[in-house]
Amino acid sequence: MIKKEKNLILFILMFSLSFVAVGRSKKSDIKLVIEKVNSHWQNQNPDPGNAFWHNAAYHTGNMEAYFITKNETFRLYSEKWASRNNWMGAQGQDKSKWQYKYGERPEFVMFGDWQICFQTYIDLYHLAPDSIKISRAIEVMEYQMSLPNVNYWWWVDGLYMVMPVMTKMYKLTGRRIYLDKLYEYYRYSESLMKDPETGFFYRDAKYLYPKHKTLNGIKDFWSRGNGWLYAGLIKVLQDMPKDYKYRDVFVNQYIRMTNELLKIQQPEGYWTRSLLEPTQAPGYETSGTAFFTYGLLWGVNNRYLKGARYKTAAMRAWNYLSTVALQADGSIGYVQPIGEKAILTEKLSPLSIENFGVGAFLLAASEMYRFVK
Repeated sequence: MIKKEKNLILFILMFSLSFVAVGRSKKSDIKLVIEKVNSHWQNQNPDPGNAFWHNAAYHTGNMEAYFITKNETFRLYSEKWASRNNWMGAQGQDKSKWQYKYGERPEFVMFGDWQICFQTYIDLYHLAPDSIKISRAIEVMEYQMSLPNVNYWWWVDGLYMVMPVMTKMYKLTGRRIYLDKLYEYYRYSESLMKDPETGFFYRDAKYLYPKHKTLNGIKDFWSRGNGWLYAGLIKVLQDMPKDYKYRDVFVNQYIRMTNELLKIQQPEGYWTRSLLEPTQAPGYETSGTAFFTYGLLWGVNNRYLKGARYKTAAMRAWNYLSTVALQADGSIGYVQPIGEKAILTEKLSPLSIENFGVGAFLLAASEMYRFVK
């Protein structure tokens, strides 16, 4: 009993100190964090790479950092990346060969991991309109919607990769078919991956329970996978018209996930790699946590999440990101590398750094800036 009381006192003390730190934060402090993290990444990685998902996911965070800081170096870094890739994803030209199962070759044009780049291209277009920036996005997405298929997003990551593309294309073109196709594709993903009990998504059909289980025999929901979904919902809700007939489907999914996430947040503010099973891969993890932090802060900022418990969870999560994940040199540690599940033998450290983890941190930090502001 004494030990439990001491642990409780230590937790309350740690939590109180984190709130004091947040209370003293100014928007200039958060802006400095964004500048430090993003400048460090770009200085260390002068070649922005190809248009595949891991690079493109970073650029979604880089653009948010630009919108907050107006640092032209950040915008130019994404311009350089887009130009290097000819403002395209996969570069296959023969539509009869275009595919959307997993593939890294030029013909996998409709595979979502090659389409996430369109999010940044459209953002850059709005900053300095030029048809070359959006012509490929229009070509690809219009062709895809002309087909009867709905099974494009068969893995949960794809919901972040492409759902925001659909709403950005709606805003770009004014064509509501983008919203209707988004709804159809999302409903297919729900039917394939959504767990009716929790509202969380399995990574893909291989991980459905009871076919796949944790070491202790329970449902295995991958943190970053659900982070992709959660962040994708935010981006959809930002751009989807308030009067769209199916908007509540996305709002309700967001609220439901939020309430489930609050139940399983660790005392230090992070979420473990297997959401319901901390022992499946114990310890800190930043990428899923950053997406959840982004989503919580956005909900508080936009009054979808009302009440102290949501702010409390958001501040605990930010405290983890800003005091554990953020390193002294501006790097972001404890990011699970490329993968699709929690792995017990995969040990994370401050040196576990990935570009998509930096992007996720920048999303969360940008929303924290808006919160403090």
